[in-house]
Amino acid sequence: MNEIICMDIFVPVRRKKSGKSAHLNEVISLITLLDDPDESIYSEVKKRFLLLGPPVIPHLETAWENTLDALMQKRIEELIHEIHIQSICNQLKEWREKESENLLKGFLIINRYQYQDLDEKPIIEQLEKIRRDIWVELHEDLTALEKVKIVNHILFEVYQFSGNITNYHAPQNSFLNHVLESKKGSPLLLSVVYILVCNKLNIPIYGVNLPQHFVVAYLNDFINLVDFNDKSLSENILFYINPFSKGILFNHREIDEFLKQLNIEPDIRHYLPCDNVSMVVRCVHNLIHSYAKLGYTEKVRELEQFLNALI
Repeated sequence: MNEIICMDIFVPVRRKKSGKSAHLNEVISLITLLDDPDESIYSEVKKRFLLLGPPVIPHLETAWENTLDALMQKRIEELIHEIHIQSICNQLKEWREKESENLLKGFLIINRYQYQDLDEKPIIEQLEKIRRDIWVELHEDLTALEKVKIVNHILFEVYQFSGNITNYHAPQNSFLNHVLESKKGSPLLLSVVYILVCNKLNIPIYGVNLPQHFVVAYLNDFINLVDFNDKSLSENILFYINPFSKGILFNHREIDEFLKQLNIEPDIRHYLPCDNVSMVVRCVHNLIHSYAKLGYTEKVRELEQFLNALI
């Protein structure tokens, strides 16, 4: 990389040295080595960039824009992408350990995999708009069934959410922003929308991790995260709801029949609410399946890293 480009991009290094400028100095030095043909040198430079993480991305982008060296551009693209993947892994791990009660945040992190510069504000605003539209129809005297009928009316008749039957395995079905825009999604993502909206309305809806499908359950009351493996929870479930089929209600016996059709031995976990981490893990598994069908092996490997961060 020539000196003129370095000076144009990184004028701040001429200022009095501070912790920030010293850090910037290191980034400049590393960038000047990106066109070195020696792979061992590049390997060390790459390790350092990965340690420095997302804050170096703007500098790498500027360097890419100001060089015509094909090798350097290729390496910068590779670095930015790997830093992004590593950042998502770190965010998922931190979410699992400290913030897993925040379901929306978990799915927003997954969203950033495909939409790196996603503006999350429209997602939050859209969910809030749906919540308000349901809220104006609710009152304290309604039964659980009556509340669900209102939720179903707003989501599936007013907003026209529905399962994406024609393109069931498309990766887009697993990204929250796309589902909110297109009003079509997978069983899991439609259930996530259902849960997020209902929880904001103080309606105790939880996800149920059925094999080959995902549904939600209406409970008598909200439960603590530690309760998810408690078999007595089954007594607290009023009924189940299938958001993929526009909110159709069903019961325990129909889950028995569903599992029988799949030749799957019933397990208590098929009937009880699951935690938020299980839902995000399932989303990653769905994406792995979608990209594998499309032949995107590199994306499959990246998503497997996300699974490791969540387990």
